[in-house]
Amino acid sequence: MLVSRSQLHQKPSNQKPSNQKPSNLLNHNTMKPIRCLVVDDEELARTLLQNYIGRVPHLELVGACANPLEAMSVLQQQSVDVLFLDIQMPEITGIEFLRTLIHKPRVILTTAYAEFALDGYALDVTDYLLKPFSFERFLQAVNKAAAHLQPRPAPGPAVGETEQPAKDYVLVKAEHKVHRLKLDDILYIQSMREYVAFYTPAGRLLALYSLKNLETELPPERFIRIHKSYIVAIDKIDTLEGNLVHIGVEKLPIGASYRDTVVRRVF
Repeated sequence: MLVSRSQLHQKPSNQKPSNQKPSNLLNHNTMKPIRCLVVDDEELARTLLQNYIGRVPHLELVGACANPLEAMSVLQQQSVDVLFLDIQMPEITGIEFLRTLIHKPRVILTTAYAEFALDGYALDVTDYLLKPFSFERFLQAVNKAAAHLQPRPAPGPAVGETEQPAKDYVLVKAEHKVHRLKLDDILYIQSMREYVAFYTPAGRLLALYSLKNLETELPPERFIRIHKSYIVAIDKIDTLEGNLVHIGVEKLPIGASYRDTVVRRVF
C-alpha cells in the first residue's frame, strides 16, 4: 500500500498494556527511545528482560544475544544506549567483554553472583541487577541509565559574547579533498562496509566514515536512521510504501527494528 505523509494519520505501536505504571521515568513523549541490547546465555533470562523492556514505552529492544560475540556484531551495526549484560557466560565473561569495548553504552549488569559487583562498578557500570530481580528493581536501573542519557543543557554565552549558530554543514574527506557539504543538500547516506556514500542532487561522495558516528554527529531533528545501512534526511522523504521510503525516484528499505520509530517521527 502506498501512503503519503499527508495521508497517514494513525501511528502503529508495539507497546504492550501494563497495569503497573513505571514511576519516575522520563516523559517518553519528549525524548527519543532508549535503545536496549540484552546479552545473556540463558534463554529464560533473555525472555524476562525482553518482557520488561516491552512494558516500558520509551524503551526499544534492538537485540537479544546469547553471547558477547553476537553482541559485538550488533554494537558494530546499530547504536545502543543501554546494555543489559550477564557476567557468567561461556568463552568470555561479561566483565571481560566490557573491558574490550572502546565506546561503551550505559551498562546494567545482570548476574546471580553478588561477588562480581565490585568488578562491575570499577568499570563504571550504571547499575547491578542481582538475579532474580523484580520489575520494580528493573525500573530503578532504567531510571539511572535514563538520567545519564539526558542531554545536558548547553551553557549560555558569556557576557559580551553572542551565541554561535548551529553548523549547517559537515566536512567530508573524499577524492583527496575536504568538502564542505551542506546539510540541506544531503538526500541520504548509505553504508558501504568501511565507507559511506553521501547522496546529493549533484551526485555521490564516497568517504571513509562510520555510519554510527554520523548518526550521533548529524542533528536528530533533521536526520533519521531507517536501516542498518541508511540514514536519510527527514524533509527529503516523500512517501512510505510498505517497508520502503521514497526519496525522489529512489526507494530505500526500512529495517524491521527501525520501522515504528520512522513512522512515529516522520509520518
